[in-house]
Amino acid sequence: MKSLHAQNKPLAEPAEQLAILAGAPFLEGQLPTFQNQLQSIGQWPLTPKKLEIFQVNLGYMCNQVCQHCHVDAGPDRKEIMTRQTMQACLEAMARSGAHTLDLTGGAPEMNPDFRWFVEEAAKIGVNDFIVRCNLTIVVANKKYNDLPQFFARHQVHVVSSLPYYEVQRTDRQRGEGVFHKSIEALRMLNAEGYGMPGSPLKLDLVYNPSGAFLPNNQQGLEADFKAALFRDYGIHFHQLFAITNMPISRYLEYLLASDNYEDYMDTLVRAFNPAAVENVMCRNTVSVGWDGRIFDCDFNQMLQLPCSTKAKHVEQLSPEDWNNRSIVVASHCYGCTAGSGSSCQGTLTNA
Repeated sequence: MKSLHAQNKPLAEPAEQLAILAGAPFLEGQLPTFQNQLQSIGQWPLTPKKLEIFQVNLGYMCNQVCQHCHVDAGPDRKEIMTRQTMQACLEAMARSGAHTLDLTGGAPEMNPDFRWFVEEAAKIGVNDFIVRCNLTIVVANKKYNDLPQFFARHQVHVVSSLPYYEVQRTDRQRGEGVFHKSIEALRMLNAEGYGMPGSPLKLDLVYNPSGAFLPNNQQGLEADFKAALFRDYGIHFHQLFAITNMPISRYLEYLLASDNYEDYMDTLVRAFNPAAVENVMCRNTVSVGWDGRIFDCDFNQMLQLPCSTKAKHVEQLSPEDWNNRSIVVASHCYGCTAGSGSSCQGTLTNA
């Protein structure tokens, strides 16, 4: 299949990706479907717990084009959330009683109303902000250089992707020069108190494997990252989140192009961990797309898998409707339940 990275277009329409995910060996019965697995452990249908987190995608525009990006984000993407939809998100969040606002993209900071959104959220009493910052945005343009100060002023919890603590592996996954720009941004965040021992300004990093394999033990990886980044660059951070790559979008393209797709899916299925099902993020999180549509999770959003609620847009979202839904699943969900499990907050179990 021809690579579409250069044109910054998705691998295929979501329906085609879903057809790939539902194909052999699942159709031939060589591997159990995710629904079959949930039935075998008495978790079908998968139901939600209390809604705690609003994860809001502010748009697909980004200053980077990362190989593992499940959003297919990049500089040429035009999808962007309006201030009106942001206001609807704040109103729905207030109705729900959720305590965490998790802002993602693309690069969420590239939305022209990003700072307005954070400031308005503070006014309604949001006590836990997460911004998923790619780090390089901080040094990409002068208008973003003050982001560390802005984050600190609003007590934003910064979560940033750093594929590895060495130059080659990071630049191979995220683009030439990304590693050193990331280090520069981390130093700027450290200078504001982010990630420093005892500081309330939380700075966490995210690790994704660079190939067709599961992440290693999160605690061990965190220790390695902390030792290497401090030794070589004087960088501090709080936690490392190890996240499994989901077999969708650009990563699905990589798996198919490298003939790793079936082996990777076999790895995910054989590593299925029933304990991880208890805490998958779709059970306590609503995913809101740039256009205000709601989904069970960020990955379902990218596959355009609508949730089972009567309301399909954040403007109509009611806590009752959301809490009484059945969660929509497909084969990509194995990515969240393999090994120690995987979520936007890292591993889910100690297995």
